[in-house]
Amino acid sequence: MSRLRETAAVVALLRRGGRPPHELSERIEVAGSATAVLGGADDSAPRLFAADAYGQVVDLEAIAGEVAGWESQGLAVITVLDARYPPNLRTIHNRPPLLFVRGRLSDRDTRSVAVVGTRRPTAAGRRRAGQIAAELTAAGLTVVSGLAAGIDAAAHVGALDSGARSVAVVGTGLSHVYPSANRPLHERLVRSGAVVSQFWPNAQPTREGFRRRNIVMSGFALATVVIEASRTSGARQQARVALEHGRPVFLLGSLLCEQWARDAAKRPGVHVVSDSAEIVARLEGLNAGKLAA
Repeated sequence: MSRLRETAAVVALLRRGGRPPHELSERIEVAGSATAVLGGADDSAPRLFAADAYGQVVDLEAIAGEVAGWESQGLAVITVLDARYPPNLRTIHNRPPLLFVRGRLSDRDTRSVAVVGTRRPTAAGRRRAGQIAAELTAAGLTVVSGLAAGIDAAAHVGALDSGARSVAVVGTGLSHVYPSANRPLHERLVRSGAVVSQFWPNAQPTREGFRRRNIVMSGFALATVVIEASRTSGARQQARVALEHGRPVFLLGSLLCEQWARDAAKRPGVHVVSDSAEIVARLEGLNAGKLAA
């Protein structure tokens, strides 16, 4: 069965709607085929057409042409059936069935840590984000963040300036860079790492998009580090999601000035740290699959 046909079927299923994307991921993986879930035609048929579960004919050939067009624009289109799908992301229940990627994913990304925080950091917070990111990469970890202004951008820059790769998980389609001021950083990430989105290439920024971005970022990484974040920050929401995913969460000690962080620090799986050495020490068992909380 051709990869292009399967990718086209995943696109058709997402466009049809009716189910949350993560439920589609589960159904596709259980069936081992997106065309089977779509209610597809005989796999031996030479044409790329299928009837969906509602009896409507889906033009998989036309959709395959769209996929080829995206790929010609430099976007890798990766489905949950693809061997290139990030292994860590496979382990969470709310994984998306389709990813768009600019740049290159790496096997080393299985050892990744999300470094996140507020869009309006203090100068000290911005410095700490870059420093911690650089030190984590020196320990052989890939730094993941969300390409937002503030802490996210500082973490990416810290990793890239140290000569390492970094991965951005974004809340828009890859035809858009948000905020636009981060376009040069976006291009650096494409050259030296990857930018990943679960959204159609032309998708605009929305609050829901950033919420779903945080879910994927948490799943992509083995742990989340929060540098600075207020009660209303998306980084706080990502910390909560990371715990739901069974991932450890690291809070810098300076965050304990926030009530939400003091409350979170009492929860299993949350660790208050002062530097990257403590984070690395806690994650030493990762290669052996021992994600101790």
